Amino acid sequence: MGTTAAPAQISESPKSLGARLVGVFFSPGETFADITRKPDFIAPLVILTLASIAVTETMLAKIGIERIVRQQIEHSSRASSMSPDQMQQAVEQGARIGGIIAHISGVLAVPIILLIIAAVGMLIMSAIFGSPVSFKTAFSVTCYASMVSLLGSVMAIALIFFGDPEHFNPQSPMPTNPGFFLDPSTSKPLLALAGSLDIFSFWMMALLGIGFSAASAKKAKTTSVFLAFFALWAVVVLIKVGIAAL
Repeated sequence: MGTTAAPAQISESPKSLGARLVGVFFSPGETFADITRKPDFIAPLVILTLASIAVTETMLAKIGIERIVRQQIEHSSRASSMSPDQMQQAVEQGARIGGIIAHISGVLAVPIILLIIAAVGMLIMSAIFGSPVSFKTAFSVTCYASMVSLLGSVMAIALIFFGDPEHFNPQSPMPTNPGFFLDPSTSKPLLALAGSLDIFSFWMMALLGIGFSAASAKKAKTTSVFLAFFALWAVVVLIKVGIAAL
């Protein structure tokens, strides 16, 4: 009697880009499992970079670099000792440099930050959990976890268009952290701390926990991975507060 061969297991086809983008928000566990099976970072990286450019260029066009520089100088400790002529000169010099930096950072800031986060994730998975993750997978997870920031970009652009430009704060442009609601004259360390307590930061760390856990060969727990990212985030925040206090 002949035997019937078992049908070969057909691998599940990867989700489309649109399905992954939606899944990051509504079904992150399933979505990141799919991302780790078929990593892809080019499309989300391009989308995030374009969003960064859109926010930066909108800010420069509607708020103006001179106004932003003037606000920062007026709320600094040296403002009281400056004459009107010195203030204007400082604003003009700061605007020239600040405009160039803003244009460059709009393009390069997102890729550089995401590369750093991906490298940190690889280090965490290898050193703490003993489960190395490839660069392509780590960078893909990081890019898709950052897609939640698109909501922040939309909010920022809306506030730039419809908000009061005199009270625009480039460090906390959205009402997603306590720093947005503080007066610019508040102490710098408190502003640095309040601005760091952002909803999107915690949301992204949660997604990084899910994504790197899915990429882990030893199936590290999502909570443990999240806490590792959270600990490093807390160190960075303490450094920011310390620098602001100097």
